[in-house]
Amino acid sequence: MSIRNRAGDWEPLLLGIEPEMCGVCHEGLYRNITMLRGGWSRCSICEHFVHYSCLASGKVSYLKRRPRVCKTCADQQTIPQSAMSTPSVPAEVK
Repeated sequence: MSIRNRAGDWEPLLLGIEPEMCGVCHEGLYRNITMLRGGWSRCSICEHFVHYSCLASGKVSYLKRRPRVCKTCADQQTIPQSAMSTPSVPAEVK
């Protein structure tokens, strides 16, 4: 598309479209590059768009976890659960 200038020249309309960045690897999510590598999805926890390869694995290594969770959010979820699994020793009351 273009807009005609007053002098009769044509100026193209260039939209300033910036690509979305992956929340895990911080690389661009270009459609022409990423479609051949498996696409991208939105993390259900942090709401960032991430590459399909940056999603956390499910029970089978080549399938991804449902709901979609990125690797950074999956790591943050496993740290508190492992800390909670250790039993705490109650202090004796005098």
